[in-house]
Amino acid sequence: MNRTEFVITTAIILFVAFCLGWFANWLVHRFTRVSQADMDQLERMSQELHEAEETRDQAITYLQQREAELTNQLAQTEAELSAAMEGLRDARQEAEEMRAHMERMNAS
Repeated sequence: MNRTEFVITTAIILFVAFCLGWFANWLVHRFTRVSQADMDQLERMSQELHEAEETRDQAITYLQQREAELTNQLAQTEAELSAAMEGLRDARQEAEEMRAHMERMNAS
């Protein structure tokens, strides 16, 4: 094989390698390309996720407000219970004093 044949053979081999590489690149991009339908679906999922996050934030805010209201109501109820128990204690003590006074009056 002389020098000219070697150069031509090498050029043909390089051209075939270039064509195979280009074809492989085209195949990879063809199969990995994202279609418009996929992009639309991703956009829709993104929007739904955003709406779900907003709903979650609203629910958290509502629950925090409701918890504060219930805590306040519980504190008021406990204060009323404490006042009622104190009043009952005073009434019992007064009834006991009246009973003792009546027994002393009956004993005299």
